[in-house]
Amino acid sequence: MYGFLQVSEFKSIEKFKIFNTNNLWVNLKAVKRLVEADALKMEIIPNPKEVDGVKVLQLETAAGAAIRFFDKAIGINVPRSRFLPVKATSDLLLVQSDLYTLKDGFVVRNQARANPENPSIELGPEFKKVSNFLGRLKSIPSIVELDSLKVAGDVWFGAGVTLKGKVSIVAKPGVKLEIPDGTVLANKEISGPEDL
Repeated sequence: MYGFLQVSEFKSIEKFKIFNTNNLWVNLKAVKRLVEADALKMEIIPNPKEVDGVKVLQLETAAGAAIRFFDKAIGINVPRSRFLPVKATSDLLLVQSDLYTLKDGFVVRNQARANPENPSIELGPEFKKVSNFLGRLKSIPSIVELDSLKVAGDVWFGAGVTLKGKVSIVAKPGVKLEIPDGTVLANKEISGPEDL
């Protein structure tokens, strides 16, 4: 099925209202029974990648596609508020922020946030690697009242920064932009030190 979809179709919430989050719970006895019967006929998916400048071909199988081999398989619709994937540093910013806390082993949302949706966060390539992300932030900003954030360019955050509303911090080429400790940015567009 994957080979026949266009990217625009896959992104369409009209066509696909529910997405597989790849959380699978299986009965190990059922898996053993299928493996022993050689009944798990999984397709190999070639996935070209680049690792440290070397082109490689990663061969994968889609574990979620295996549900067709199990009798009585079901899907469960879990609300987005219970699903916090960390696949990019923008996701890491969310879960490390004051928007969530860890309580008794569970990630709990801060009740002080009025908006039920998570803020939209877009971080530039300077923040892509976790080491760069962590190096550019003295501490994770407070984002309880943030609606959206865009950060790009040579941007560095001081400690105790608070972001509210819609914030865009896009440093001009060749400009190192440092957000001072304790700064509160609310509904601001910043491209240089003069905008702070």
